[in-house]
Amino acid sequence: MLTTAPRGTRDILPEEAAKWQYVEEVIRDCCRLYGYGEIRPPLFEHTELFQRSVGEATDIVEKEMYTFIDRGGRSITLRPEATASTVRAYLEHNLHAGPQPVKLYYMGPMFRYDRPQAGRYRQFSQFGVEAIGAQDPSVDAEVITLVLDLCTRLGLKDLVVELNSIGCPKCRQEYRQALLEYLSEHKNKLCKTCLSRIERNPLRVLDCKEEGCRALTAAAPQMLEYLCSECAEHFKTLQQCLHAVGAKYELNPALVRGLDYYTKTVFEVTWSGLGAQTAICGGGRYDGLVQECGGPPTPGVGFAMGLDRLLIALEQMGISIPTVNKPTVYVAALTNADNKDAFALLTILRRAGIAADKDYRQASLRAQLKAANRSGAKWTVIVGGEEKKRGAVVIRDMETGEQTEVPQDQLVSILKSS
Repeated sequence: MLTTAPRGTRDILPEEAAKWQYVEEVIRDCCRLYGYGEIRPPLFEHTELFQRSVGEATDIVEKEMYTFIDRGGRSITLRPEATASTVRAYLEHNLHAGPQPVKLYYMGPMFRYDRPQAGRYRQFSQFGVEAIGAQDPSVDAEVITLVLDLCTRLGLKDLVVELNSIGCPKCRQEYRQALLEYLSEHKNKLCKTCLSRIERNPLRVLDCKEEGCRALTAAAPQMLEYLCSECAEHFKTLQQCLHAVGAKYELNPALVRGLDYYTKTVFEVTWSGLGAQTAICGGGRYDGLVQECGGPPTPGVGFAMGLDRLLIALEQMGISIPTVNKPTVYVAALTNADNKDAFALLTILRRAGIAADKDYRQASLRAQLKAANRSGAKWTVIVGGEEKKRGAVVIRDMETGEQTEVPQDQLVSILKSS
């Protein structure tokens, strides 16, 4: 239907958009404090970028991507996530030639053909950070701390940081074999999708949401038992850094995340009040992704946070988000003949940095005052009558109803000092 948004999408109207703007401002300030600069990658990329980076055996690539052939015969995909795009930009613009790590953040829409539910849409918004070019586990701790500081500033409570290490290609090979042997013994208990993945990437089975598969993998070998000395030391140092700043976390050996590019650290920030989909934020280290995209061996770490779910969590926690959509001043015309002067004054106020609005229906003064009251304006300025002949206007305090005549050329300074 032409009057209905496509399934899995929605309109964000002004009242709600004001809440988004507040959250985005807090995000930008947190990123500024942590030294992350904004990047704005395109909404679509060559399909191969996501196939190579995210992984062909993942749900995203197999089931969820919006892919089409453009008029030039190229396969194009609406971005399902932005880490791959950020890494592509890192290489394309030779950011690896400058000081490292390069610390970037992004905010914007992503697209996945998923089953819509609370907090999950087919077009959804993500905020994410990427620190590319540093192996130090304290950078892993930094991105986790950034999440926690952001949540604290927004008033979020009772969040859980789940933490795991999925090793590197060196130690993961031994774990992969152990997991494959375990899963092969229980093939009859796996879902159809996991059966198709077991040979290509058995770690994907750990990420399955089917109850039967989850029950089976609960008793599977754990990656933490197979970490090489380098990965074990990295994970140990990360935990020490988190302890040093009082960041609380829980180890979750089953956490692998849904993307193939992760190495070593993986983590999620969850809140149980979101229902079945509890994750607000997730991320980890991806030391092989830059090389997979055609660059030199380069470490990286980051996370992505679903803003739709974040706003739901804030609402369900009863956290009030300040909005500033209402005008400070409402300008009213005494008669229709005064309308052009009211409009001129309205423009003067706006250009002076004062939020102002007026009625555009050529309504009576009484109706305009009612509209001013509904707008939430603190003051109404009335233009016309004998005051206009004297070069003055009337200011009405909308809370008390008190009215005062003031010279129009002093109006801006009077309002700014009130």
